[in-house]
Amino acid sequence: MTVYGVPAAHLHQIEQELDTDEKEAMLFLCRDLVPDLPMPDVRKLLLTLSERSMLTPVSLSELLYRMKRYDLLKKVLGTRKAAVEANLAMCPQMVSKYRVLMTEISEDLDKDDLNSLVFLLMNDLGMSHVKMAKDKSFLAIITELEKLDLVSPNHLDLIETCFLNIHRKDLAKRIQQYKWEAPVHPTGSSLKCANALQASFPELSLADPPGIVNKERLLNGARAVQAEQIHLSIPETGGTLPQASGKYRMQSQPLGVCLIIDCIGNDAVMIAKSFKALCFEVRCHLFLTMDSMMRELYEVARLRQHRDYDCFVCVMVSRGDHQGVFCTNHSGPGFSLERVKSFFTGDRCPDLSGKPKLFFIQNYVEPGNRRENTSLIEADGNLCTIPQVADILWSQSMSDASILERSPNSSSYYLTALTDLLIDPHKRMLPLLDILVELNNRVYEWNRTNLSQQCSLVLKHTLRKKLFLSGI
Repeated sequence: MTVYGVPAAHLHQIEQELDTDEKEAMLFLCRDLVPDLPMPDVRKLLLTLSERSMLTPVSLSELLYRMKRYDLLKKVLGTRKAAVEANLAMCPQMVSKYRVLMTEISEDLDKDDLNSLVFLLMNDLGMSHVKMAKDKSFLAIITELEKLDLVSPNHLDLIETCFLNIHRKDLAKRIQQYKWEAPVHPTGSSLKCANALQASFPELSLADPPGIVNKERLLNGARAVQAEQIHLSIPETGGTLPQASGKYRMQSQPLGVCLIIDCIGNDAVMIAKSFKALCFEVRCHLFLTMDSMMRELYEVARLRQHRDYDCFVCVMVSRGDHQGVFCTNHSGPGFSLERVKSFFTGDRCPDLSGKPKLFFIQNYVEPGNRRENTSLIEADGNLCTIPQVADILWSQSMSDASILERSPNSSSYYLTALTDLLIDPHKRMLPLLDILVELNNRVYEWNRTNLSQQCSLVLKHTLRKKLFLSGI
């Protein structure tokens, strides 16, 4: 399997070029990515990121960009500031917004500000820590506060108050802006929930579990109505929702979050451009391990934006087998596709209850994991776990992984045809299921003329209404 990384010579050159403050900034930016780093050493950090398939030219360029080392972007990676900014605008950043904010704030503080902060934090840090903090940087102080559980991505009130007290209202406003925009991060008991997700999920029925949802959300509305709440369950016999129309509401701006996880690296840009054109908020991630993918699925499922959006899309490209994906892991069982779906069901993501949830999966099946089939388009339910919860559409293509060996840079025909159809202005006027019937036909014709690159296609859904991505 191809290993995506950065040449060791480049890593060595970057390490030699960074000064002490820049090395500290890089270690701070990556603290969440490698929490188990044995010592604060940049070389060890870069090697660990590389070993865990987390260090690519794209992610390394982001780190250099955050440290404003635009010269190294050009000299070592052969790219420029504008190119990195364009990529970040299309694909979410690897480094958390919280760590980026703290790093930027550290650049705006002078020595007097730091001394004042240490004095104000005297009771919180304790005298022993105060003595240690006197000659330390802002990032070192923040790291110490994190260890004491006084500061975290969700808890910045202490630092905000300190900035107000030292008359740095500009920095306090930046924290307030972050608190308003940033998603909630799992802490405390939430982390236990994240660990519990390692276990397999129970089999789910067509009914989203009974729960309290607001009237407007029943129509996939934009905002919660707090004044009146009702209980909702969807019976397996096909009952309809109160006041439900014949089509899903698709009017929010953006229409919803589109999560792209491409562990092959050939299709992410094409997919991202297509769903941006469809007015989705695109979050794109390349070359994730199974652990990092699980964390990302958990984070996206908890986004507050879902309550205001009308839809959710997940596109996944990976090697795997008929039941799961391997991501960038080289051994062990795959990540169950049933689990991918389960992050976004009504019980685990109430803000998506009653709203369409679309999954498009391109799985490259490794030798020994592929079930033989004789049809050109395989729709046998045994090939994958069928999504049984309401309002889900599941479209999955499986191809032999040998395709990647013969043509390592080739795009998935399934995803190419899908994106072409979705952005076609005439096709977009059709219900999504009609578009996917056309996709089936294209894959059928492809298989007839490309015997060495066969696609097995599965299309399952529990949609209750017509779905138009055009918003008509």
